[in-house]
Amino acid sequence: MVNGKERMDESILVCVYYGPNGERLIQRGCKIANMLDCPLYILTVDPKPFDELDAEKSNYIARWKELAERHSADAFIIKDKESRPISKVIAEVAREKKITQIVLGQTAQSRWEQIAKGSIINSLLREIPFVDLHIISVARFLKNPEGQYEKGVRAYLVKEENGYRLIFNHTKHVMYEGIFFKEQGTDFNNGVFKFMKDKETLQVQVHEDIVNELTNVDIDTDASNDDDYL
Repeated sequence: MVNGKERMDESILVCVYYGPNGERLIQRGCKIANMLDCPLYILTVDPKPFDELDAEKSNYIARWKELAERHSADAFIIKDKESRPISKVIAEVAREKKITQIVLGQTAQSRWEQIAKGSIINSLLREIPFVDLHIISVARFLKNPEGQYEKGVRAYLVKEENGYRLIFNHTKHVMYEGIFFKEQGTDFNNGVFKFMKDKETLQVQVHEDIVNELTNVDIDTDASNDDDYL
């Protein structure tokens, strides 16, 4: 995958974890690397051995590898069987690859939820203080000029006999993770749930906590809030 880059004084590392944000992180990292004409690396970390990952996680990794190839990334790095803190692993790779900028994702799933609380950021700043950090958030607004929906919140779908139930706490029964946009002026959880399924983003209708079918509804998302922040 290595392609000679002109600028070796800059180097980008994208850190991805399972969930709906991975592709956006890679795309953002690719844009930065293309603008700077510099090396790009993609990293994922898992405490389990690679050959013990379930089908869903393996599919994510396959997709990320495909994106890495498509965008001519210099390497896709998998750190499996890891018991060390995430920040230690990221810092180690950053030193090895002479990274100058790191792209991270904000998500509520698994250990990456620490990013939102600042613990990983603070640890990285201590470990590698001269590296720039870009924290990318999932879009939490919909385009609704009539004010139809409230600000999005993290939510999950669990399977039931005749569909899926919307919940707001992560459990082992979660099938999908995403963002729920509640309709204004209702006491019930009616609205739109946005999530990743089979490598594409879907938006499905929620009626009183229930999603009857995973059919995409045509509601444009507003990306104006997808800014980098530290």
